[in-house]
Amino acid sequence: MKSPFRIISFLVFFLPLLSGCGIYSFSGTSIQSDVKTICIEPVVNKATKVNPALANMLTEGLNDKFRKLTKLEQVTEAGDLNLLVTVESYDVRAAAITAGEVAAMNRLTVTCKINFTNVLHPEDNVEQSVAGYEDYDSNNSLDMVEGTLCETIVKKLVDDIFNATVAQW
Repeated sequence: MKSPFRIISFLVFFLPLLSGCGIYSFSGTSIQSDVKTICIEPVVNKATKVNPALANMLTEGLNDKFRKLTKLEQVTEAGDLNLLVTVESYDVRAAAITAGEVAAMNRLTVTCKINFTNVLHPEDNVEQSVAGYEDYDSNNSLDMVEGTLCETIVKKLVDDIFNATVAQW
């Protein structure tokens, strides 16, 4: 068993070294110390089938995530970091088929395109797609479960977008 003195000594010595590096944080982000602002554009919905609340839910989710987990100041234009997310598709497909070739489960999938620009460190720019999905019983109509499904999918998408941009996982 280690003595409390050794543990405290370790923490006192090594924690300042970690925080002094400038790109590591305990929230899991890897944002350089000279990056101070982020502009999160309102999410654009270009999907053929449109859920009118989806773009706003994603925008608010992203704003909340960045506000809670980073020290970045959110600005309305020309940030050190700029994030544009576009909903590319909003699809329902059969996820599980029964012996009678009837869908037992359906899957709602939302696919978004991320365009992330780091003005100060262009090597950190990201352009990629992310998708989130949830399955639901085909005995339910999409209208019955859409609100709950979208909340869950938005949480997953926000996490994936955050990780792809500033956590770089």
